[in-house]
Amino acid sequence: MIFFRLIRLLFSPKKNAYFALRKLLGFFPNNILFYEEALLHKSSAKTLGYSNNNERLEFLGDAILSAVVADIVFKKFKNRDEGFLTNTRSKIVKRETMDKISCELGLSKLVISSSQLFTQKNHISGNALEALIGAIYLDQGYRKTYRFINEKIIKRFINIDALARKEVNFKSKLLEWGQKQRIEPEFHLLENFTDNEHNSVFQSQVFLNGILAGVGTGYSKKESHQQAAQMALKRIKMDRNFAIRVGEKPINDEHN
Repeated sequence: MIFFRLIRLLFSPKKNAYFALRKLLGFFPNNILFYEEALLHKSSAKTLGYSNNNERLEFLGDAILSAVVADIVFKKFKNRDEGFLTNTRSKIVKRETMDKISCELGLSKLVISSSQLFTQKNHISGNALEALIGAIYLDQGYRKTYRFINEKIIKRFINIDALARKEVNFKSKLLEWGQKQRIEPEFHLLENFTDNEHNSVFQSQVFLNGILAGVGTGYSKKESHQQAAQMALKRIKMDRNFAIRVGEKPINDEHN
C-alpha cells in the first residue's frame, strides 16, 4: 500500500510539496489541502485568489497545542499545584517560543506571506506552526498530533525542567504591553479573606482603560496581581474584540 502511494506521489503535480512536508512532519499528508491552508497567511490569500487563510487552523492548533502540553506537564510534574502547571504550560506555548521553534524547523520558509510583514514583529512564524498543528489534527487525528508535538517540538527544542524553574513575570509583561499601547494597567485589591486553614488569601482585579481585564487569587497581593495579569494577557491574545475595545476606550472612563 505504501509503495503504490509513493508511486502516485512521484507523478503528482504537488510532489515537491508532499516531500517537503514529509521531511518536516515525519510522514506524508493524507490531505495536502489542510497544510496548504496552514501555510497561507491572510496577507497573501486574497492576492492569490483564496477565500481562506490560516487563521481558523491557527485557532484550532492553539487549542490542541495547549491541551497536549497540559497533558505532558501534568504527567511530568505529578506533585505540583495548578498554578505551577499553568505557568509552565504558558512558558512553553508562548508566542516567542513558537516563533523560534518554527524558524528552527524551517517552517517560516514555507509560509506564503507578504515579504514586508516578515520585517515586523508579528508572530507569523509561530502562528503558522499553530496552524500546522491544526492541519495535522484534521488530517491525522489526535494521537499523531500528540506525537508530533512531543517528538518534534518538546523533546527537540524545550528543556521543560529548566523552563519550569524560570519565573515568568506576567505583571511586568502586562506593564510592558501597556507602555507600547500607552495604556496604564490599574491593579485593585478586590477582597482579602482567610481559607479553611486560616491562611490569608488575596483577590485582585486589573483594569485596562477602565475595562475589567482579569481577576487573580493568591496567598499574597503579588501572587494575585500575577494571576490577574496572566488572565489579562490571555484575553488580549485570544479575544480580538476585547483587545480592540481596550484600545479604543478613553483612559479616563469609569471602571465597568
